[in-house]
Amino acid sequence: MDRNCDAFIRSNNTYDILIARESLEISDDRAECIQNIGEKFVAEYFDRDEVPQLSIRTYGYSIIPKCFGLLDTLALETTGILQLQNQPALSLRGQGIFIGFVDTGISYELPCFRNADGSTRIRSIWDQSIPAGEKNTPQGFLYGTEYTQKEINEALEQEHPRELVPVTDEDGHGTMLASIACGSEDLQAGFTGAAPYAELLVVKLKPAKPYLKDFFYIPQEMPAYQENDVMAAIEYLEETARKLGRPLILCLGLGTNNGSHSGGSNLSELLDDIAGRWRRCAVVATGNEANARHHFYGKSDGNSMVAVEVNVEQRMRGFYLELWASAPELFVVAVRSPGGTLMPAQNVPGNSHQEQEFIFEGTRVEIDYAQVGRTRGDQLVFIRFENPAAGIWTLYVNPSTTITGQFHIWLPMSGMLEKDVVFLRPDPDVTLTVPSSAKIPIGVGGMDQKSGILYLDSGRGNTIASVVKPDFVAPAVGVQAIGRLGNYVTLTGTSAASAIAAGACAQIMEWGNSRGRRLLLNSVQIGNILIRGCERNPDVSYPNTAWGYGKMNVYDALMKFYGV
Repeated sequence: MDRNCDAFIRSNNTYDILIARESLEISDDRAECIQNIGEKFVAEYFDRDEVPQLSIRTYGYSIIPKCFGLLDTLALETTGILQLQNQPALSLRGQGIFIGFVDTGISYELPCFRNADGSTRIRSIWDQSIPAGEKNTPQGFLYGTEYTQKEINEALEQEHPRELVPVTDEDGHGTMLASIACGSEDLQAGFTGAAPYAELLVVKLKPAKPYLKDFFYIPQEMPAYQENDVMAAIEYLEETARKLGRPLILCLGLGTNNGSHSGGSNLSELLDDIAGRWRRCAVVATGNEANARHHFYGKSDGNSMVAVEVNVEQRMRGFYLELWASAPELFVVAVRSPGGTLMPAQNVPGNSHQEQEFIFEGTRVEIDYAQVGRTRGDQLVFIRFENPAAGIWTLYVNPSTTITGQFHIWLPMSGMLEKDVVFLRPDPDVTLTVPSSAKIPIGVGGMDQKSGILYLDSGRGNTIASVVKPDFVAPAVGVQAIGRLGNYVTLTGTSAASAIAAGACAQIMEWGNSRGRRLLLNSVQIGNILIRGCERNPDVSYPNTAWGYGKMNVYDALMKFYGV
């Protein structure tokens, strides 16, 4: 490992560029360091002083890493998980299964991640945020520090474990998800994770670089993580499970509103590849955007424009919107300020750039038009508002080439905006976050397990490629978890639902690989088993954009598999 690459990669003076090997995007020989991410992707790192300033028109949309945020804002009984744990003929608790977490870290020293003898159930941790020193980075990776199970156990024998293994979880989100999915049973507190005998593989993501947060106008204090780091983390989990010959369940409680929501992003493509492999299953939360008023759906008759009103509550540093239209649809956009000044639409909607200063408002607006994606070529209209004035900004979406006339616009998801910015006529559908729009992973929405109703913020489908999402819903409101300090807390959000579902998938994977069974299970097979066992209201039509195929019940799913 090149120690200089570790420092160079984590520097804010370094641009990160994400490239698909088979795309038309050309690798640049000015890259100082190159990180391979599986067989299809590479991340290249450039000195910012040696390359052009970051922009859509210079670099393209796909190769700029997107920023991902955390999806959080009683449970196990309603899902059938406890029945599978306690049913004598099954007793499924995740034995022999890896559950992988890509998140904010883990409080590894807590009892909930240990065996009865005090040893750790964590097989390895890759902390991307700790610079490589005397310790090694994982094989095949250029940055961060890896800690093995042996090193973690040695640390646990010390009075101060973090002097040997300094991994922390300042936010607590990663610790909570891991405890929900596979925390050890605590009879006195009445707590157990869904798969308490599973082993853990953990990646602590390094924070997104300040320059990238500035580009997307994300407040610097908000947790955010880069697409290339998330992809490298997933590849690390896959490689570790492959080397050790173990089944892997991947739990992902991160998301973004960036992208077409068609399942065509770089991260979605990587997840589809891994989630479709045998003895692999990926579980992704659908986010909490249904009521955030961050999605607009429009349809033109082919002749008239569609007015889209965006309310900016207070003047702010900036924000952006992404308009997406499925090929071969093409649109052009005009912008009217709160004071009535018009930025006219250009005539040609091809790959082009347009900008204007709104003098009276003190606002600068830039519009980039592009066709994005190697497999779809959808239209993207990326609109940046710099120093926007408060008030109602109106977009006039004019059809250029249309068949269906349909388009979607997304604002950044909650937590990624400095101030409140909303659509005045929002649409709660297609509010699932990326990468839950990927085709093969299991997309999990949320429900209130006490009342049995939908968790109202739960991200909804379907994808704009008409793939049914969510696949189903799981408990997401007030889910009991263990915090980073070892205290019992509750977590609300679809990330909690994804952790419960990941534990259920570990139970099914254990069932398929125990007692002489050698079933070749992956995300598709496990998803179908769970879908067949979902609880459904006879008065509701399924699948639908809110519930998917219904409420997850893993016990009923296996009973139906047996014909019971």
